Amino acid sequence: MTSTEPALQHVLDRERAHHDRCRAALAAMVEGADEQVVIGEDVSASGADAEVLGYRLRSQAKALRELPEGPLFFGALRGEDGQLHIGRLRISEHPAQPPLVVDWRAPVSRAFYQASARDPQGVAVRRRFGWAPGSRGDSADLTGLEDEHLGQGETRTSDIVAREIERPRVGPMRDIAATIQPEQDDLVRADLAASVCVQGAPGTGKTAVGLHRAAYLLYTHPQRIRRGGLLILGPNRTFLSYIAEVLPSLGETGVRQSTPAEEIARHPVRGHDEPAAAVVKHDARMAEVLRRALYARVRAEGAGSLAVPDGSYRWRVPARTLEGIVADVREEEPPYGVGRERVRARIVRCLREQAERRAGPPPNAWVRRIERARPVSAYVDAVWPRVRPEEVVAALLGDPGALAEAADGLLDPGEQRALLWHEPPRSWKSARWSAADLVLLDEVAGLIEHPEGYGHVVVDEAQDLSPMECRAIARRAPFGSLTVLGDLAQGTTPWAARSWRAVLAHLGKPDAAVVELTTGFRVPRAVVGLANRLLERLDVDVPAARSLRGDGELRMRETDPDGVPRAVVDAVRDAVGREGSVGIVAADADVPRIRAALDAAGLDAAGPEELGARVSLVPASVVKGLEYDHVVAVEPAAIAEAEERGLHRLYVVLTRAVTRLDVVRGRPLPF
Repeated sequence: MTSTEPALQHVLDRERAHHDRCRAALAAMVEGADEQVVIGEDVSASGADAEVLGYRLRSQAKALRELPEGPLFFGALRGEDGQLHIGRLRISEHPAQPPLVVDWRAPVSRAFYQASARDPQGVAVRRRFGWAPGSRGDSADLTGLEDEHLGQGETRTSDIVAREIERPRVGPMRDIAATIQPEQDDLVRADLAASVCVQGAPGTGKTAVGLHRAAYLLYTHPQRIRRGGLLILGPNRTFLSYIAEVLPSLGETGVRQSTPAEEIARHPVRGHDEPAAAVVKHDARMAEVLRRALYARVRAEGAGSLAVPDGSYRWRVPARTLEGIVADVREEEPPYGVGRERVRARIVRCLREQAERRAGPPPNAWVRRIERARPVSAYVDAVWPRVRPEEVVAALLGDPGALAEAADGLLDPGEQRALLWHEPPRSWKSARWSAADLVLLDEVAGLIEHPEGYGHVVVDEAQDLSPMECRAIARRAPFGSLTVLGDLAQGTTPWAARSWRAVLAHLGKPDAAVVELTTGFRVPRAVVGLANRLLERLDVDVPAARSLRGDGELRMRETDPDGVPRAVVDAVRDAVGREGSVGIVAADADVPRIRAALDAAGLDAAGPEELGARVSLVPASVVKGLEYDHVVAVEPAAIAEAEERGLHRLYVVLTRAVTRLDVVRGRPLPF
């Protein structure tokens, strides 16, 4: 059907009227939420109740007010019970009445994504709505619809879904609530207790799956998730800026989005590691080296006995008893800080037992006084000293003897030499910490005292995490679940994963299911074909990607090496004559040369951090996770040679294109 057919026009008019009704109901919901804030402040029984209730009501009102503008529904289901409209949030005129729009995360909405002619799940007709690109929710922007008659055995490819997937990418990442595929929906709705690892080929929507899973869990388990919190971890700030609007568009705000480096940033990064040192510091063996270095500070032998004055009396604990207490606690291996207090508590228990035998149970005030007694504190400090993570790491990296003792049987002499500071600082306070040092500090901090954990953590680009970074993340979800996203073929760090099982073991979730997504919706078939040729050269066991996109274009521009900047200018001029965003991706060292050529040609190119720019010049090192309608890949050989895993980096670069890939080269392809 087309929009000129009278029958369709009548249906569109009816759906537009329903959208106007939904818009009015949403406005009333926002006004009602604001009124509830005032009422809640008046009726609370106590100050504490008022604080809790006020926070919840204000948060709800704020979330409703800050909803991004846009269409209020994207689909509908018709069955025996009538028609349900599906949208990004629930809209109703009254809480006791059937909703005008059902939240896409509600159980009843699942049939919109899963129903088929073979299994209609009670759905007679599935309707999808077509909205004008960039619509802010004006009912007049509803321009078309499609009906699938599942009850009659009809299942077909949706033109509306295809157009939405292929729509030009300008600005931040969009949500995919309207286009979630069945295999993606299974992952989104996985149980909260289940940790899931998604091995996703380029363009399969793994990042979107992770974000929609976060939104689903917040909707389904609001109290459990908000009690512990939900954390989204991405590789860098550019990536986080790109995905920042997805959760708010789904009605979820206040979710922490961070990077692993930011989560462990105890100090500014002012130092630099040689590659060999960084590789060793990120190695899983460092966990045991640090544990040995920390607990080497615990010494019971030679500390002597303990005498605690109590008025005119003096309580005593023999040296052998004290050594047994310290040894027993050491054997239990609690967090280091807990161990200190456990030693103190057991010493006090010995003293209390003596007091009970002499004069009966002492009062609580006596116990508290003995706990703070100077001899007890001095003994605990002597056998189980208070320590900072910085002291442990600085002593280890600055003292060859201490390092040799802690690393015995774990690190060879060459690895130990790589770790040692060439010019040890006078104290840890003047140390210039490197990025890898911060990973070590976080490990020791976790040994001293476990950090508070999150209810759920979504980890994107997880293939680039080192074993020690994985351990840092595991400490932040000791009792929560994880959604792990990545692609082994896109691993670019020196410690990039070769196996998901190894990554999951370091993350503390060895039994998590690994699910492969191989069908792409973003990258055109011609581009995927080129990337799969490169995939054969990469040392990873992942299946080749396939694409549902028969459109798109791949072009090779060959020139001499000196002519590359000029060819890039030609490619960019060609791309800006078409619709959509343009990303020029070059080896980091080539970016200044390419920018100079673009400036000379009068072509303004923004940096990767300027979201929404029509044309962006992006270093290859930060393009991961981004996407552009037109990608100009500059000198693939230079990208491949720029780093140890340069071919993997090139694989990332080649798979950023949504519509067209223009490869400009003055040298042969490195594959």
